[in-house]
Amino acid sequence: MIEIVDLYKSFNDKEVLKGVDLEVKRGESIVIIGGSGSGKSVLMKHIIGLYRPDRGRVIVDGVEITGLDEKGLYEMRKRFGMLFQSAALFDSMPVWENVAFSLLRHTGLSPKKAKEIAIEKLRLVGLKDVEHLMPSELSGGMKKRVGLARAIAHDPEIILYDEPTTGLDPIMADAINELIIRLREQLKVTSVTITHDMTSAYKIADTIAMLYDGRIIQRGTPEEIRNSDNPVVRQFVTGSARGPIRIEGVTV
Repeated sequence: MIEIVDLYKSFNDKEVLKGVDLEVKRGESIVIIGGSGSGKSVLMKHIIGLYRPDRGRVIVDGVEITGLDEKGLYEMRKRFGMLFQSAALFDSMPVWENVAFSLLRHTGLSPKKAKEIAIEKLRLVGLKDVEHLMPSELSGGMKKRVGLARAIAHDPEIILYDEPTTGLDPIMADAINELIIRLREQLKVTSVTITHDMTSAYKIADTIAMLYDGRIIQRGTPEEIRNSDNPVVRQFVTGSARGPIRIEGVTV
C-alpha cells in the first residue's frame, strides 16, 4: 500500500532522514517508534505529501507521489485520514461541523447530509449527543475521539495517527488504543501510527519499526521488538537512560 524508498530530507544543515526504507502492506497496522526529534513526524508528512524529499521516493498504491503536482496530491490525499496529536479542532465550530469540515468544503453534500454523516461517525467512535457541543466543553479524550471521527468522515483507505495517546491518562489512552483496533477491523483501513508510547505500540501494531539516526534500524512484530538484542532498540523500549542513545545535557 505504501512504499518508502531511500528517503532523504534535510532542513538547512540538519539531516533528519538519511535513507529511510519502509513498506506498509494493505490492511496492516504499522507503528513507527523513535525518540523526540528522530524524524517520525517528518516521515509522516512525506507519506501524505506535505514534504517533498531531497532524494528518494514515496509510492502509495503504485503511484509515486513525490512526482505529483498539487492537483495530483490533492486527489491522493482524499485517500487519507489523519488524527493530529492535539486533535486540532476548530474552537469556533461545534463538534459536528469539525467532523464534517472536509465534507462541507470539498464535496457537494448539503449541510444536512454532512451533519448526518458526522453524527454517524461520532457514534462509531463512541460519542453520542455531542454534536452541538463546542470543543471547549470536551475532555481531552473526547477531543481525540472527535478528531478521529473527522479523520474517518470521508471513509479513507489509510489513517495516519500522530501520537494518538499523548496527553491522556492510562485508562483513556487504552480506550483510544481499543478504538484504533476496532476501527481498523470495521473499516478495513491501513494504519500508520507514530508514537513513543510503547504500551500503545505493543497493543495496536502488527509491525513496529524503529527510526533512529535518520534510518529504520529494526522492523518486526511487537514480540520481536520487545525482545530485540539491538542495544538502541532495547534502550528505547525499556525506557532506560543508560545506553547508546545519549540525552543532551544529561550525564548518566
